[in-house]
Amino acid sequence: MQSKTKRVMLIDDNEIDLKINAKLISLTKLFEEIIICQSGEEALNYLNKHLQNENKLPTFILLDIQMPEMDGFEFLNHYKQFSRSFTDTCPVAMLSSTLDFGDIQRAEANPYVIKLLKKPFSPKELLALL
Repeated sequence: MQSKTKRVMLIDDNEIDLKINAKLISLTKLFEEIIICQSGEEALNYLNKHLQNENKLPTFILLDIQMPEMDGFEFLNHYKQFSRSFTDTCPVAMLSSTLDFGDIQRAEANPYVIKLLKKPFSPKELLALL
């Protein structure tokens, strides 16, 4: 198996959460690169632009649930239209500041979501996932 660069895409509309989570991710040293997107739309544009370039694609996505315009679940509706070769190699973990039971159920029911993490997530939780 080739060892490819591990990249995480962090999708969150809250700048403070982005800074905190990016810092937590860099502390884990699990990823060589962090792709920061401040909306689901920005993330989809990035993915569409780089679909043919594996060296730019994330290998893991951390997705905030509650965002204006396009929430995390709407992002996933678009995400599932990408090729399986991409979605199979890029799992998604959702982030939420409120552990709303409905969100938990929706996240767990989504085949692309491996876990729902409470914000701010702990580096240990992230390590355990990967």
